[in-house]
Amino acid sequence: QVQLVESGGGLVQPGGSLRVSCAASGIIFSFNAMGWYRQAPGKERDLVARISLRGSTNYADFVKSRFTISRDITKNTVYLEMNSLKPEDTAVYYCSADKLDGATVRRYWGQGTQVTVSS
Repeated sequence: QVQLVESGGGLVQPGGSLRVSCAASGIIFSFNAMGWYRQAPGKERDLVARISLRGSTNYADFVKSRFTISRDITKNTVYLEMNSLKPEDTAVYYCSADKLDGATVRRYWGQGTQVTVSS
């Protein structure tokens, strides 16, 4: 069973920065990919950033050049560094991990961490 625990959310002013972390119970190299999603009230959950097993990254257009996803394999942790935050970045941020389960890929989710951007 994969467990993902997010931390680091909170309240930040517009233009500020925040880093959220996702600690995985397993070795992150056992995952095909890990990612960050976000969900604002009344909206769907959207992909924010993703990092593959090989370390390649991709980002949603709305966070490009502002957010950076990274990982520390020694700590089995994935990070999302968020800069130049805007009020519209306010959402619950969820960590995800994709793991091969037989012939299919199963996606695991963390419990989420709230990020609020407000003055």
